[in-house]
Amino acid sequence: MPSFNDESLSGSPQPLQSTNSLDVFKKVFLTPSIGVEFDPSVQISAILKDDNSDNLIRDLGILIAERGVAFFREQDFTIEQQRELASRLGRLTGNPLSSGLHVHPLTESTSELGSEVTIIERRGQYERGDQSNLAAKEWHSDITFEPIPSDYSMLRLPIQPPTGGDTLWANGYEVYDRLSPSFAAYLETLTAYHSGGVFRDIASAWGTKLREDIRGHPLNQGPALEAVHPVIRVNPVTGWKSVFVNSAFTKRIIGVTKDESDRILEYLFALVDRNHDLQVRFRWQPGSFAIWDNRSHFHAATRDYTERRSGERVVSLGEKPSFNPKGKSRREALGLKPAYGWTGEGERK
Repeated sequence: MPSFNDESLSGSPQPLQSTNSLDVFKKVFLTPSIGVEFDPSVQISAILKDDNSDNLIRDLGILIAERGVAFFREQDFTIEQQRELASRLGRLTGNPLSSGLHVHPLTESTSELGSEVTIIERRGQYERGDQSNLAAKEWHSDITFEPIPSDYSMLRLPIQPPTGGDTLWANGYEVYDRLSPSFAAYLETLTAYHSGGVFRDIASAWGTKLREDIRGHPLNQGPALEAVHPVIRVNPVTGWKSVFVNSAFTKRIIGVTKDESDRILEYLFALVDRNHDLQVRFRWQPGSFAIWDNRSHFHAATRDYTERRSGERVVSLGEKPSFNPKGKSRREALGLKPAYGWTGEGERK
């Protein structure tokens, strides 16, 4: 396996500044902290062909890094255009030259849409033992089990149930901002172990082989499906700190006892799934399209449907996650009031 130095695996060395090229488009912020929806008149196919295309896509990447997820309605474009957008979105926002589009470990080499398109569909149930019935266990950021995980994902659902199957997103910047300064400073010293071993179980149940060849980056190959990442990372596009653990793939915090790891992760996961004021929910319709940031945000599908639901997802790869002490919290950067409560001095806030 080739070796890389930290600089060659890094994203933008400085936070990016928008040129405000998207101001010409109608859009609305869906909550104070997360989500933006564009008017149906804004078409991805037109953005890709625009004379100012690079600038528009770069500013779109910055906006998504800040707002977490962007929604589009009534879209009409090809899967080739979706792949093009994913490639350019990562490249124009500073991802390393060695990072391409991800190949999911379960994607078969003979897939009709190609290795870089992941079909999101439930193939019925497979036996995983005594499973939790808590939907909160679904929260995750895409492919954090890879040494070089994702910066952006984009999804459309050509086949949808008549109702149900919504997707939720949560803001990891805001999760960080709800930590006390002393606890946040401690977490900034820690790393965590991520594993995608569940996909080995699925492959075994399906009778298929895992993709062990290069999965979009030379460091993403082999059967391990595991990585160690910082518990707190800084998004290079914004320069903002966020929590970077998730209930689907993060198994253990390194350097503490198992009991301590379990309690810390339990609390961090609870900040994601028990705070509906840092979440946004999207109801899919024909022609809907979503693009989201995986560095600093989480998402979860709603498994409340019985009819078929099938999606086409393209995932670009970013930089090696890292903590930059020069990073700021989102609230600090935007001049907002801290979110954490009592500090032990004066009246309880």
